[in-house]
Amino acid sequence: MITRRKLLQSSAATGLTLAASGLAAPALAQGAKIRLGYVSPQSGPLAAFSEADQFIIDGFLGSEAGTNFEVIVKDSQSNPNRAAEVAKELILDDEIDMMLVSSTPETTNPVATTCEAEEIPVISTVAPWQPYFIGQQGNPGDPGSWRPFDFSFHFFWGLEDVISTFTAMWNQLDTNKQVGGLFPNDGDGNAWGDPNVGFPQPLAAQGYGLTDPGRYQNLTDDFSAQINAFKAGNCEIITGVPIPPDFTTFWTQAKQQGFTPKAASIGKAILFPQAVEALGDQGHNLSSEVWWSPSHPFASSLNGQSAGDLAAGYTAATGKQWTQPIGFVHALFEMAADVMGRVEDSRDPDEVAAAIAASQLNSIVGRIAFDAAGLPPFAATNVAKTPLVGGQWRLNGEAGYDLVIVDNSDHPDIPTGGTMEAIV
Repeated sequence: MITRRKLLQSSAATGLTLAASGLAAPALAQGAKIRLGYVSPQSGPLAAFSEADQFIIDGFLGSEAGTNFEVIVKDSQSNPNRAAEVAKELILDDEIDMMLVSSTPETTNPVATTCEAEEIPVISTVAPWQPYFIGQQGNPGDPGSWRPFDFSFHFFWGLEDVISTFTAMWNQLDTNKQVGGLFPNDGDGNAWGDPNVGFPQPLAAQGYGLTDPGRYQNLTDDFSAQINAFKAGNCEIITGVPIPPDFTTFWTQAKQQGFTPKAASIGKAILFPQAVEALGDQGHNLSSEVWWSPSHPFASSLNGQSAGDLAAGYTAATGKQWTQPIGFVHALFEMAADVMGRVEDSRDPDEVAAAIAASQLNSIVGRIAFDAAGLPPFAATNVAKTPLVGGQWRLNGEAGYDLVIVDNSDHPDIPTGGTMEAIV
């Protein structure tokens, strides 16, 4: 395959232009800014993940480190095909030096796959590492399928972390340990429900039963089959990873059909205050994973700002409540500044990739280092894990909902603000 880099190298070697390929030679003038491509779902059902993007990017470009960069933003429209398309535009038309991408496997995977094929360094986040791996490489249970990426790097937590966090929250309650799984037919849902890397084996090992009615299509408008299956399984706990509109539909229909579990620990869909507020008072004591909050004891490597100060700054600038992606999008740009500050030539993808691999960054989401800590061999060279705790949404009168950390078993340095309560 002829990549952009090979075309550019060929042009430089022969003195020819790239007119035949439709590509322009890169601008390498002294003082030229480093070009970053950034892809996220700014519209469509996943748009809540990108609500704070512009705030973060403006802050980065206004920082001392950011003066050396240009950021070109593209919207994936919550569509994997669109994500791959805009990634190619950034590589071929905008001639970026490095790609950044955030928010769910439907965005991170097609962008990372495109970058790997085009030999452009990419850092991704806000997708558990298993969907990131499985979506691009196949079966982690088959060592013959393992191949490390050369240009693609990812930082976030894994399914082992969310399972540990969710079960620790459930163990605070008196339940029958029967769990219903709400797993969509997408990158996250297929990984969460996977018998090898997902929830089934770890739950069974801890004495939990799992009722899994099978995969459903995103934007489903009738969850009666799933609700009936959970009722038949006497499920007192619900878990899953639906997109926000789907959980609103499911939870509304569950209440209408008289199904109220003692715990509902839901990934992705209820990460955002507006998603919980859409449920009225029926969102009280819903629980989810917490990857970042104002109480996390970390600070920005760009300006020393604490997690609490960053969250407060977002609220002051926008009038909106903080959301979890704020920290991780900020950390993406921390990584860009750190990596490019350690290379001689930002246009050399091999040098940039090597610098990413060597990262040892204390960021606003914690330490980011591709040092194999807590990872199996097949993911160890391209994934860095970050901390995860558990939280519950609590009604706060007219102020709406607050996300209260209720379990920090795996990361006691992150403070809790309460204990797990049953849904009533």
